[in-house]
Amino acid sequence: MEPKLLIVQNIVHEAPGILLDLLHDQGIAYDLIDLSNGEMIPPPLSYSGVVLLGGPQSANDSSTQILHELGRVQETLEAGIPCLGICLGLQLLVKARGGRVIPCPVRETGFHEPDGTPYTVHLTPEGRSDPLFRGLPEHLRVFQLHGETVVPAPGMTLLATGRGCRMQVLKIGSTAWGLQCHFEMTRPMFETWTITDPSLMNMDREELLAEFDRIEVVYTGTGRTILRNFLDICGLVSR
Repeated sequence: MEPKLLIVQNIVHEAPGILLDLLHDQGIAYDLIDLSNGEMIPPPLSYSGVVLLGGPQSANDSSTQILHELGRVQETLEAGIPCLGICLGLQLLVKARGGRVIPCPVRETGFHEPDGTPYTVHLTPEGRSDPLFRGLPEHLRVFQLHGETVVPAPGMTLLATGRGCRMQVLKIGSTAWGLQCHFEMTRPMFETWTITDPSLMNMDREELLAEFDRIEVVYTGTGRTILRNFLDICGLVSR
C-alpha cells in the first residue's frame, strides 16, 4: 500500500495551505476531498493519516455532509489511524467520541483578544511532552476564527489552553489531535479569507493583512513544525 495522506476540505476557501506546501516539498502522496463540491470521503483504512480542515458548518448540524463526515471520523478513530483536526475538524473529532460542541463564551476572530492582546495558546505539561509540539516553545501566537468550542469526553487530554476559549488543543485517545486555532494559513489563502468570511469582512482588511505580515515568519514556522510533526507521526516523513 502506498503511504498516502487523506485531506478532507469542508469549504473551498479553507484549504490545506502550509500543509500542501509541505506535501509537495516532501513528495508525499495525498488525496484531497472537497465536501463542498459534493465529493464523498473514501474509507480511511487505506491511508496513513487523515487531516480534517475547518469550515463554517457546525458539528451539530444534521446535514448529509456533516453526518457523512462524522461517520468517517468514527471509522478513522476506531481504526487508530492518525488524525489531525483543525477548527471544525477538532469539533468533529470531539463530537464523534462523545464530547459536546457548544457556543463559545466569547467568539474569537482574528489575531487579537477584544482588549488587543495577541491570541496566544499555552501548552499544558501534557502538550509540552506531546510529539505534535516537538521543537516548539510553550507559548504560541495563533489566528482564531470560530464561534463554537468543545466540552471534552473521558479519554481526551487538554494539550493547550487559551484565555477566552480554554479548549484550544485536545488529544482524542492516543492517535488523534484537534486544534481549535489556525496554524495552516498562507498569505494568499488569508487574503481570500478576508474577502470571503463574513466575520473577517466586518474587520479592517488592511490591518488584518498587515498583522499577518508582522508575524508571518514565526507563524509559518510554527505551522510547518506542527504539520511536519504530524506527518512524522503518520510515518510519512522522516527526520
